[in-house]
Amino acid sequence: MRILQLHSNFIVFKPVEKEINTAEEAEKKETRVEEVVVLFTAIEEGDNSALAQKAINEVRAFLGKLKVNRILIYPFAHLSSNLSQPSEALKIIKDMEAYAKEKGIETYRAPFGWNKQFTISIKGHPLAEMARSYAPTLGTADEKAIYETKKEEEPVSAALKAEDTMKSYWHILQTDGSLVPIEEFKFKGKTNLQKFSQYEIKKTRAVTVMPPHVPLMKRLEIADYEPGSDPGNIRWYPKGRMIKSLLEQFVSAKVAAYGGMEVETPLMYDFNHPSLKSYLNRFPARQYVLKSEDKELFLRFAACFGQFLMAHDAQFSYKQMPIKLYELTRYSFRREKSGEVVGLKRLRAFTMPDCHAFCTDIEQAKKEFMIRFNLCIDVLSNIGLVKDDYEIAMRFTKDFYTEHKDFITELTTAFGKPMLAEVWNERFFYFALKWDLNFVDNQDKAAALSTDQIDVENAKRYEITYVDEKGEKQYPLILHCSPSGAIERDIYALLEKAYREQMAGKAPMLPLWLSPTQVRLIPISDKFLDKMQELATQISAHCIRVDIDDSSSTLQKKIREAEQEWIPYIIVVGEKEIESGTLSVRVRELKGQQQNMSTEQLIATVSEKIAGKPYKPLPLPQLLSKRPQFHG
Repeated sequence: MRILQLHSNFIVFKPVEKEINTAEEAEKKETRVEEVVVLFTAIEEGDNSALAQKAINEVRAFLGKLKVNRILIYPFAHLSSNLSQPSEALKIIKDMEAYAKEKGIETYRAPFGWNKQFTISIKGHPLAEMARSYAPTLGTADEKAIYETKKEEEPVSAALKAEDTMKSYWHILQTDGSLVPIEEFKFKGKTNLQKFSQYEIKKTRAVTVMPPHVPLMKRLEIADYEPGSDPGNIRWYPKGRMIKSLLEQFVSAKVAAYGGMEVETPLMYDFNHPSLKSYLNRFPARQYVLKSEDKELFLRFAACFGQFLMAHDAQFSYKQMPIKLYELTRYSFRREKSGEVVGLKRLRAFTMPDCHAFCTDIEQAKKEFMIRFNLCIDVLSNIGLVKDDYEIAMRFTKDFYTEHKDFITELTTAFGKPMLAEVWNERFFYFALKWDLNFVDNQDKAAALSTDQIDVENAKRYEITYVDEKGEKQYPLILHCSPSGAIERDIYALLEKAYREQMAGKAPMLPLWLSPTQVRLIPISDKFLDKMQELATQISAHCIRVDIDDSSSTLQKKIREAEQEWIPYIIVVGEKEIESGTLSVRVRELKGQQQNMSTEQLIATVSEKIAGKPYKPLPLPQLLSKRPQFHG
């Protein structure tokens, strides 16, 4: 059992939608509780009622110190990746509530199994925030043996351990290349940069509030959690699979145009391979480990392993460099910490475009680095994320900055905005320079998208060599780039951006080329259905995704549901439209403003806006009456 305990001035919460089918019945109304200790609670496998009583007894002792006698038990699954079955968890939560009341504590409880909105005000004293963890008491020797097996420490890389101990010096890197200590920088007009800087410096990744993109990804039938898998593994519905596939195609096409040669490499590798084992300790990620026959294997967390082993076996000279290898890894795996896995932001299985360039020397590496920097910004812009949507962190040692200040200045000038700089006294990681582009979301948290690094170690580690002008073997420098970052995170960022725009009074929507349905036709009555299908055929012939609402709902409900699905172009068609040949089109980006267009004008308008982007056909039946409902 895990509890995040917060002494609060108040909390206001409201059930929004059911997270699981077995959720309790609850009214969708706000509840406010004042002067309360909130217990965000996750019930784990093996927890029992005795453990619930132990937790309440400790809370009761704590309440005495605070001179309060009011608690709110708030079911919160995100604190653990080892959750109990929902039915058992609810039973234990109810046991906690009953026992607390029995002990004379004024007790409130938030409903179980719901996505909930909440606002909380936490007091400022040292004991206001506490994390507690409880494990079942073990009786028999067999029980103890099972527990000891479960609690065996996962392999953790030296790099990951170092992240918690190494000293970082934080600055703002200005567009002229100068470094300003972060405590001296004036953030006026740089709110997003300030939020990102605070998030990075604190290094607190745990999520305590449901991000807006999670209910959106469910309501729009893009994706959902998969209860039958490990947390951080997502199920993708037809609409989401189409969006994801279009992004994959687009990024891969951009890398191909850049010169990346696409390859495919294995998902799992020998944990004890000498080059791989050494590299694992230089990369800050947790691995999934499995055993097969006499080998201990790990699931890849990037495409580096396969591409490096491939480059080791390849023969190339300085004349062919930089050599660029590319793979879209579906999937990469990282055993992220429980409490950090949430929605599409941080997953344990994700799709990562990964492009490595093998360069002769630092001058060639810097030239290529700049090309890729601009490539990444262009890729994100085409996806729908512009410079105002993200901030960049640059990471290097003091020595590298001193030696290559002109190059770092070139990068900051190209970006045109100040960056966060993390500076180290000495290099620990395998890279000498790294930048990562971070989307700042509606919870003031950040997630890295595009990135690139100058790797100065792995060529030697993997014995990757090229032949120089003198015919001698040399070790190349290696650039590690993901032009978009994880594809899932791009969708997270687009949904969070849409929510932000909605809060600003705009109509939330996905970019037109990624919208599952781009045009919806709504016939006034069934007698126009044949004409609708003819019109749909005419429009879809131009690689435009069009569907028809032939349901039995009222006209107003059909329009409202189309708006709730974020359909970019909605067209109601009746006798008048058929006779005149003029369509009255509701344009979402204009907040539903209607424009009169001919069919040809509509086709030309949409075609112009999606030009140069990949196309996939409608991911669902064209008639809405033929579609299943994936999310209740």
